[in-house]
Amino acid sequence: MAEEKKILVDKEKCIGCGSCVDIAEEYFTLGDDGKSEVIKDYDEADKDIVGEAIDGCPADAITLE
Repeated sequence: MAEEKKILVDKEKCIGCGSCVDIAEEYFTLGDDGKSEVIKDYDEADKDIVGEAIDGCPADAITLE
């Protein structure tokens, strides 16, 4: 069985710009602290949209591990 990948947001790096929410609103929201939060477990079927959100983050705060 393949190991599950997990989307992580580095709150220290996140600047709260919301680009990840604009790109993949089903995966990200801005929390009470104004920083990005992951709201859905990673699905390999959505790898393109999640990849766009990772690439679109100007602070490089999102990773897939």
